Amino acid sequence: MSTDQEMPESQVETENEEVTANTVIEEKPHTELVGHEATIEELKGKLAECEQKAHDNWDKAVRIQAEMENLKKRTQKDLENAHKFALEGFAKELLSVLDSLVLGLQAAIGDSPEVQKFREGSELTIKQFESALAKFNIAAIDPHGQPFNPELHQAMAAYVVDSAEPNTVVNVFQKGYTLNGRLLRPAMVAIAKAEEKPATDISSIDEQA
Repeated sequence: MSTDQEMPESQVETENEEVTANTVIEEKPHTELVGHEATIEELKGKLAECEQKAHDNWDKAVRIQAEMENLKKRTQKDLENAHKFALEGFAKELLSVLDSLVLGLQAAIGDSPEVQKFREGSELTIKQFESALAKFNIAAIDPHGQPFNPELHQAMAAYVVDSAEPNTVVNVFQKGYTLNGRLLRPAMVAIAKAEEKPATDISSIDEQA
C-alpha cells in the first residue's frame, strides 16, 4: 500500500475533530485567565469606591457629632444665661424705685425731729432694699476713691482735686449695679484731673534773654 494513498474521509474527519478539540483545550485556560483578571480589577475598583464612601461618611459623622456638641454647649449656655439674667428687666425697674428713695433722702435737710425720723426711716429702707437686691446677686458699684474704670463708670464731670490722683473717682452722683457680674448700669461719677499748667509766653522769654 503506497504512502501517497489518500486516507479514508472518515479518518480525516476524526483527526480534524481531535485537532479542533486540542485547540479549544489549549485556548480555554487563557480565556478564563483574562476573565479572572478583569473580575479582580473590577473588584479592586469597587473596593476603592466603597472605601472612599466609607471615609466620606466617617467625616460627615464626625462633623455632625462636633456640630451637635457645639449646639449642646450653646443651648446649655443660653439656658444658664436665661436663669442668671431673667431678672435683668425687673432689676432695672427696681433700681428706679431705689433711686427715688435716695433722692428723697438727699432732699431731706434740716435738724427738726421730723426730718431726722424721715432720714432714719429712709436710710433703713434703702439698706433693706439693697440687702434684698444682694440676695439675687445684684451688686452695687460705689467707686468713690477708686481709679476710673470706663467699663463700669461713666464720667459726668472732671475737675482738679489737690488731694486726689488724676483719673480717680472723687464723687459718685449715682451708684451703678451689676447682675451676676453683668453690668446693669454704670456708676455716674466725677473724676479728678491733672492741673493744667499755663502756657509759656515765648515773647517774655525772648525779652528776658
